[in-house]
Amino acid sequence: MRPLSESTARVANKNFSRKHIALGRVVNQWDEIMGNEFADKAQPVKINYRKATRSKERTVTLDIATTSSYATILPYQKDVILERINQLFGKQWITDIRFVVGNVIEAPITRKKIISPLTQGEKKYLSGVLDQIDDPEFKERLESLGKALISDMKSSERTS
Repeated sequence: MRPLSESTARVANKNFSRKHIALGRVVNQWDEIMGNEFADKAQPVKINYRKATRSKERTVTLDIATTSSYATILPYQKDVILERINQLFGKQWITDIRFVVGNVIEAPITRKKIISPLTQGEKKYLSGVLDQIDDPEFKERLESLGKALISDMKSSERTS
């Protein structure tokens, strides 16, 4: 005899994996679907599948989380969003969209680190370390890494 949890897990994985793959496809294409104006204002949260009843066809609803202010604006874009989704993934893949007020995780702002120029001594040390490298592309990458490390060490010394 085997525990019921083994077979339940197998069946659940087969059924729910499709939902996660579908949601993952939407997330990967989110910038194209929403456009630059709304992509960071809303996020896909969940896909709900409802089986077909006698009178209706099956429905697939995409839940999109957004802030309360955008929850009043985005329903006007619903048809455009549905058209873009179904254009990317196939006709009538998603049949409806529901906007849910919730927390929208904003992408962190990444700032490019400014690397301070190296002194003559630092340049001489770095070139001496890399003299034995024959591959020019690999040498260039290591040199870039070395410059970043030296610059990082200098900036951490200044702050401490």
